[in-house]
Amino acid sequence: MRKVSFVLIALLLLSGFAFASGKAESAAPSDPNTVKVGLLCIGDENDQGYTYNFIRGRDEATEMLKADGITVEWVTKYNIGEDATCTDANIEAAEEGCQIIINNSYGFEPFMLEVVDEYPEIEFISCTNCASAFDGRDNTHNAFADIYEGRYIAGVVAGLKMQQMIDEGTIAPEEAVIGYVGAYSFAEVISGFTAYYLGAKSVCPSVTMKVSFVGSWSDATAESDAALALADQGCIMISQHSDNTTPATAAQSRGVFHTGYNNDMTGIAPKASLISTRIDWGIYFYEAIKAYVNGEEIPQDWCKGMDEGAVVMTELNEAIAAPGTAEKIAEVEAGLADGSIQVFDTSTFTVGGEELTHAFALDTDGDFTADSEEAVYDGAFHESVFQSAPYFTVQIDGIEWLNAAY
Repeated sequence: MRKVSFVLIALLLLSGFAFASGKAESAAPSDPNTVKVGLLCIGDENDQGYTYNFIRGRDEATEMLKADGITVEWVTKYNIGEDATCTDANIEAAEEGCQIIINNSYGFEPFMLEVVDEYPEIEFISCTNCASAFDGRDNTHNAFADIYEGRYIAGVVAGLKMQQMIDEGTIAPEEAVIGYVGAYSFAEVISGFTAYYLGAKSVCPSVTMKVSFVGSWSDATAESDAALALADQGCIMISQHSDNTTPATAAQSRGVFHTGYNNDMTGIAPKASLISTRIDWGIYFYEAIKAYVNGEEIPQDWCKGMDEGAVVMTELNEAIAAPGTAEKIAEVEAGLADGSIQVFDTSTFTVGGEELTHAFALDTDGDFTADSEEAVYDGAFHESVFQSAPYFTVQIDGIEWLNAAY
């Protein structure tokens, strides 16, 4: 249950006045239009990537809610591990009176779930995850966005640049090689780099990709080392599903190009970074917190895409982008919105030389089984339809995994 402590009001009737009093700092707000929200982060704002993007969403939602007459008191905790410290952080936020607690990393969910039954009146949210959609609890929730759409567009931007280099004779077609720094071989990462590759391939048919997994969401040195190694292996375009900006600076140091994630990285790598994509978490925070204040249900498994503002592209670096890139971005965005472009169109890739005809989405136990939902239909693999979190794990032709999966 929610633990709430109160400071007693002492009245001095003989003197004709009362001492000032109020709730202890740990208590939830009494104003129905004020809500106390915990945000537990795997990193801090200094990463200028993943956690920075969540803080941006927090601040954006705060301003939007303020315009609706809703005040948010945030309890933000930084540098939480994907371990027992996450359990402790959830308990601390609960004891401090948070009415909603948001966990921002994939690996937080198991530790969050150790706590939720002790506080059934608190709403717990796990971002980028999936168990809460199936666990049967009323007070747990998942949220993600169709970031694969942004990945696809970033890939188009990269492919246009590589095709420009081919057309100008700077590189041979077979030298159009992407190096991708991935955190883990989870569906979220595989889905992202596959979408990116397919976007690049749609405008640069000769492109291939090499993926290096670093075994961490946020290890600036490992991410840099992986990007440098990929460049040294002949990759002329670097991208990433990792939390820091070091792949961008590594790419610039090697004289190759880059596209980023979570934040505009052109400021720190102006000669390399073309564009980035990110989830606008402010959209979700606004909707979830407003629903709570209004006494409405927070969606159990929330997911929105680019056409609803949940996925955005950062400003294009026109100084180094291929001519016509901005117009192509607008064209692809329109195609994604009206459904004429399917990111995982099965006619655009093969698996072991064959077209993909079936693949399963996760079932309610979180396993791939014959009873899982069929994700391939109408000529495409349909990502994030049966749950918000990605479930594309297919290893397609043209993408080489350089190291063992983590």
